[in-house]
Amino acid sequence: MTEQTERAPRDTPVVPSGRPPGAGGGLQPLGRTRDDWPRSFADRLTAPLPGLRAMARLAREGAVRPGPDGLRDIPLLPFAPGPLPSAGPETLAVTWAGHASWILRVGGLTVLTDPVWSRRILGTPARITPVGVRWEDMPPVDAVVISHNHFDHLDAPTLKRLPRDTPVFVPAGLGRWFTRHRFGRVTELDWWEAAELDGVRFEFVPAHHWSKRTLLDTCRSLWGGWVLTDRADRRIYFAGDTGYGHWFAEIGRRHPHIDLALLPIGAYDPRWWLGDVHTDPEEAVRAFQDLGARRMAPMHWATFVLSSEPVLEPLTRVRAAWARARLPREDLWDLPVGASRVLAP
Repeated sequence: MTEQTERAPRDTPVVPSGRPPGAGGGLQPLGRTRDDWPRSFADRLTAPLPGLRAMARLAREGAVRPGPDGLRDIPLLPFAPGPLPSAGPETLAVTWAGHASWILRVGGLTVLTDPVWSRRILGTPARITPVGVRWEDMPPVDAVVISHNHFDHLDAPTLKRLPRDTPVFVPAGLGRWFTRHRFGRVTELDWWEAAELDGVRFEFVPAHHWSKRTLLDTCRSLWGGWVLTDRADRRIYFAGDTGYGHWFAEIGRRHPHIDLALLPIGAYDPRWWLGDVHTDPEEAVRAFQDLGARRMAPMHWATFVLSSEPVLEPLTRVRAAWARARLPREDLWDLPVGASRVLAP
């Protein structure tokens, strides 16, 4: 389900997890799932989920998609697919496939984030830009990271294309979904826990969000982002899906000098409905500053129409916010869908 179709009254009570937020930590075995997770992670929420009154307001206002004026700029959305850059073990390279799907080249590995190559996801109009990289043009995938279980981030048809021995890194409580789908190398982590694959460290970090995939599993699995660190201590932070809040400063404190932060800038309007779980462009720039990161690449826009802001507005607003903050223009990697950028050694 998408954010608009999923945000519903909480269907499970807050059940203490027995693990205070941020209580996890340390290096964990690669390829391990667990059966001792709590029934609910609702105590990790940083804002309450909307109730019946909010649902009634949303139904009354009907502000879930842009009007014709907000859709007229679809032909102007940046789309510039190109060949994937060559990337050796000493190179960091990123390619934006669209939405929250990136092809990361880090430490000699090819890593996919929240891969969604489907034309359509449940409850949402079809993609408004094509996938930036054809599946057949990708190098072998060495690993996948998943931020949470919403349908626009966990796409079963795309995952079915992967060999079942592909290493997959997932949030606490989500390992069972992957083992049911016959993935054999699943690593399930709590916030601040990490595992290593061929010299690259994968650490799961908090986000201001939530989880739900069916009518009965609200917050039954965790949500978050990922910090990938190579042998030279260079870091890419993939925020997944998140609102603005205190976790960015804490992530930056624990991971100083992040080389590149992949941050969401879209699916934010109306704010009263989505403000707790999706950063708007100005908040994304604030999050970047809280992180103390060196560069920012925007994502989570220009692919699926999930909310009511005009389709080109996230880009114009993030550029304006960046300029107001007097940040170096070359450090904003506002890539077209399908484009790449390389951070040389």
